[in-house]
Parts: sequence; C-alpha cells; structure tokens
Amino acid sequence: MKLETMVIKQRNEEEKSVSAVPRLLGPIPLSIGAADDVAGKEPLVPPLNFAMVEEGIFRSGFPEPANFSLLKTLQLRSIIYLCPEPYPEENIEFLKSNGIKLFQFAIEGRKEPFVNIPEEAIKDALKVLLDDRNHPLLIHCKRGKHRTGCVVGCYRKLQKWCLSSVFDEYHRFAAAKARVSDQRFMESFDISSLKHWAKAC
Repeated sequence: MKLETMVIKQRNEEEKSVSAVPRLLGPIPLSIGAADDVAGKEPLVPPLNFAMVEEGIFRSGFPEPANFSLLKTLQLRSIIYLCPEPYPEENIEFLKSNGIKLFQFAIEGRKEPFVNIPEEAIKDALKVLLDDRNHPLLIHCKRGKHRTGCVVGCYRKLQKWCLSSVFDEYHRFAAAKARVSDQRFMESFDISSLKHWAKAC
C-alpha cells in the first residue's frame, strides 16, 4: 500500500508540473502596453519602421489610421513630427481624443545632393525629446528613415554612443536609402549646447 501511494503521489506531481508549462497555440497577437483581451478588437498594426528607441521613446514612419489602435496602447503624451506638411485632420482628431500634444519641426525631405538639415530644428526637437514630461513620445517623419534617423542619431551621441554604433542603427532603418549627408551631419553635430539641457531634464 505504501508503494502504491508513492506512485500515485509522483504521478500527481508530474501532471502539475506539465500543466504549469504554457502551451504555444500559434502566433501571439502583437500587443504593446497594457494587456488586453484581443477578442473582437481591431488588429494592432505598427506604422512603417516602428521601433522602441528606449523606454518611453518610440520612432516610426508616418502613422496611418490603421495604426491608431496600436498607438493608443502606448499611452503617448507627445508626438514629434519632422515634416513641413500640415498634419492630416484625421490624425489631429486622434491626438485630441487621446490627449496627445503635437510638436512640429518643418524639416524638408530633400534628396542628395540638395539635402539641408537645419541644425537648430534638430536641437529644438531634441529638447522636446529630452524632457521626460513629454514621455511616452513618438518621433516620426514620412518614412522613419532620414529625418527621424538624424534626430535619434544625435540623441545617441548625447548618450555617448560611439559613431559606428550610431551609424549601424541609422542603417538598420535607412537600409539602401542611407545618405552620406545624414551621416556627416550626425558626425559633426555639436552636442555641447544640449548637455546642460539633458542634465536639467
């Protein structure tokens, strides 16, 4: 009787340990932020070139209405928009309904050799980015490659990243569209005037 009791007890423990292992039931729906019951809800579609820069800071291409459900899960406070074109009315309504502040910096999206990256606009965008009161925050331009890449690259310099790492990250998003002019700008960008601002924030 003792042996039988021990066998039954061992089987029960094995069954418990197996039931504790999560079962993989196929692809897990993309979800960022608070956990939700996804049944009956819109799919969470990320914008083009969407990624997390670090906690509370995200980057992407231009958000379309199909991306609003995902953006809502980020609980954004602010958006840094790096294009000169007016923000679409549908996007403005989304910002208003979710209490998101828009910071626009009109940087022209020109092709080489006519690229002119305004240093002051990049510095002003970085000041918004460095202020924790604006987080969580999304930085975007049209494709999330060049203008966004330059802002993030200059931010990495403030974080004391080496240039090779800054350029590697830039290339991951720009890929075949990488520009020598962007890399030269990031290399020569003077962060000294922003160091005090970074410490203050």
